[in-house]
Amino acid sequence: MSFTTRMKEEITQKDINKIEALNELSSFVRFAGQIKKDKIILTMENAAVARRIYKDIKNNFGINIKIIVRIQKRFRIKQIYILEISDKIDTILAALNIKQNGKNILPSEALLDTEEEKISYLRGAFLASGSVNDPATGGYHLEFSSSLKKDGLYIANLLKDFNITSKVIKRNNKYMTYIKSSEMISDIIKMFGATNSLFYFEDIRIYRDHKNMVNRLNNCEISNQEKILKTGLKQLEDINYLKEHDLLGLLDDNTKEAVHYRESYPECSLTELAEIISKETDRNIGKSGINHYFIKVKKLVERHKNSNKN
Repeated sequence: MSFTTRMKEEITQKDINKIEALNELSSFVRFAGQIKKDKIILTMENAAVARRIYKDIKNNFGINIKIIVRIQKRFRIKQIYILEISDKIDTILAALNIKQNGKNILPSEALLDTEEEKISYLRGAFLASGSVNDPATGGYHLEFSSSLKKDGLYIANLLKDFNITSKVIKRNNKYMTYIKSSEMISDIIKMFGATNSLFYFEDIRIYRDHKNMVNRLNNCEISNQEKILKTGLKQLEDINYLKEHDLLGLLDDNTKEAVHYRESYPECSLTELAEIISKETDRNIGKSGINHYFIKVKKLVERHKNSNKN
């Protein structure tokens, strides 16, 4: 069972009031319905969603609904649930703010005043055409699919009211309103009241974020270690040059001491080298002091090389 299916099943278990049910039905019919002259056809794959929509229509309009169950064998075997509504079509479409006096009503014209109404409309759209990636198997992605661009833009505007940023793109003959932010997807799951799905999503998100942080720290540590080794090798190269040309005697005693410890601890960082010297000589010295000594070594090497060129 996919994460989307589990989440939708959990959403359908949430009790809602009449206002929420009508707004949920309104968006469900817009996003998943075929509205014909004499009937409304609702097609869905999720049995729990089919039961929810059937119950909401029955409770609010008291009509008989024809239920058709088909077996689809394309790619994989699955059941398709079809609800056919033939009674009170005009009454239902008017109550759901989809049509009034035979004329279509745009989503933006069917005003949703409260947060409760907006959330129930978004929830219905998700039950009708939404999907969300399982965070354990893919990237963070939640989307609503719509046949009309204006419906997709309306969903985006509703999400904006909850500080959720989304984008609308055309994919084949559909419009997708999608969200990529893991935090915003988490907010939507919480908003829909899918608590178990939220806990699962957050557990995976925390694990992935922790894993990414560890990887970044490891990469940073490897990079720092490479820099330390590179610095140590360059300093040893300068020391060997001074030895080969009998130039170590030109260094002061403290710098000679730093050279000796570098040869003894070639893989240590400057900070570690400073700590070792401080402990073994009872002379307090820091990283900047050690660095100063090796700048002297480097400059002596450069002066000698330049003088030989001349």
